[in-house]
Amino acid sequence: MIPFRERNPVLIGAVGLTTIALVIATAFRVQDLPLIGSGETYSAAFSEAGGLKPGDEVRIAGVKVGKVDDVGLDDGHVKVTFRVKGDPEFGTRTGASIRVKTILGAKYLALEPKGSGLLEPGSEIPLSRTVAAYDVVEAFSDLTTTTEKIDKKQLATALDTLSATFEDAPDEVKASVEGLSKISRTVSSRDQALRELLDHANGVTGVLAKRKGEFSKLVKDGDKLFEEIHRRRAVIHALLKSSVALSMQLSGLVQDNREAIGPALTRLNTVVRMLERNQAALDRSVRLLAPYTRVFTNTLGNGRWFDSYIENLVVPTPVTPRTGGSR
Repeated sequence: MIPFRERNPVLIGAVGLTTIALVIATAFRVQDLPLIGSGETYSAAFSEAGGLKPGDEVRIAGVKVGKVDDVGLDDGHVKVTFRVKGDPEFGTRTGASIRVKTILGAKYLALEPKGSGLLEPGSEIPLSRTVAAYDVVEAFSDLTTTTEKIDKKQLATALDTLSATFEDAPDEVKASVEGLSKISRTVSSRDQALRELLDHANGVTGVLAKRKGEFSKLVKDGDKLFEEIHRRRAVIHALLKSSVALSMQLSGLVQDNREAIGPALTRLNTVVRMLERNQAALDRSVRLLAPYTRVFTNTLGNGRWFDSYIENLVVPTPVTPRTGGSR
């Protein structure tokens, strides 16, 4: 057998690079591998996509069971292809709907199991059993545009005229028309308030749309935090176990030395009470210690001897004045 060092390095490098490329390609397409598998494939027909996109979740009763693989047009309607993992049971009359996941507009595909038996893999849920998403932002925008085009006063006048026309009608019809007239007056009187409400709603949706990146970053950072906590779960568990063991050892130490610790604490308590009783004297001693320390330092400040002065220790000798003679 040829030793590894004597083999062709170009051939070894080519084989290594090919292996790495295959591993990377397999990692990106791991959900399509037949042995690992990622569930059965189904599809659903919708009148519109409603903001659903590949990679969104598939849920049953709020529980994630798969994800959306593809969203595209198919013969005049939207075809949503999705995978379902595990073995969830949903019958042949199962319905599907696109629902709002977050306030930022993220969607998910909700399955509503119905009927007996099991839906065959590869089956398509028809339009009659699917419901597209309801876009709140578009609904408010359409409502704002519509209300701006309505002449409220003319509508109120028309309904009042209709009420007068049906004056001799039966009580049931008269009550219905009068109710419509009251509704029109209410809408007309609250026109400004409704307009402000819709403006505020547009402002809120605009702020949320501008802060979409910040919300996404916040969610991603929270996810990273939980992932880090999950990775360090073993360390945190070991720390808690060590803390419990330490507390047990301290409890045992106190229990074993109770006879020695008790008298020591009693004597310490006595000393503390004595210091409290003499606190004023201690404070005065500390104040007087400062001048003494200053004088003592000055005395010893010239070297290894005391610098002192004793007054009147030696009597001074008087000096006799000299008299001058004649020359």
